[in-house]
Amino acid sequence: MGELKDTALDSFQFAVSEFLVRNKSILDEMTKLEDSNARINRTISKAVTQCGCIKINACRQEFPDEMDMEKIKAALSSHIEGELCPNCRDILEKDIGRHLFYLATICNNLDLNLYDIIIKEHERVQLLGKYSLR
Repeated sequence: MGELKDTALDSFQFAVSEFLVRNKSILDEMTKLEDSNARINRTISKAVTQCGCIKINACRQEFPDEMDMEKIKAALSSHIEGELCPNCRDILEKDIGRHLFYLATICNNLDLNLYDIIIKEHERVQLLGKYSLR
């Protein structure tokens, strides 16, 4: 791509490799990644059920084929009402950070570069445009 590598992401991945002592096994890392994902989901659930700072009001999403991309984006909803309070936001950011940590450990163990993966995915999204919808 010709751009300079994002040193923050590379530095993060390097720091993870330097400071990971326990859970060095790929099996440990896989289960820690799944656990961190479950914690993210639990934190969002607690923001709804215990704190109440956000509300989930879900219903069927209408996805008409004849609409253009902007109208489709406007018609779809995240189903979230409200905003995270500072406490829930802080907890969720820590949970996501932990998840990124374990994702980086897996990348390190398999000799993958997280920055390169993000760049490749970004290129796929840009190349495919609306056909890359997930």
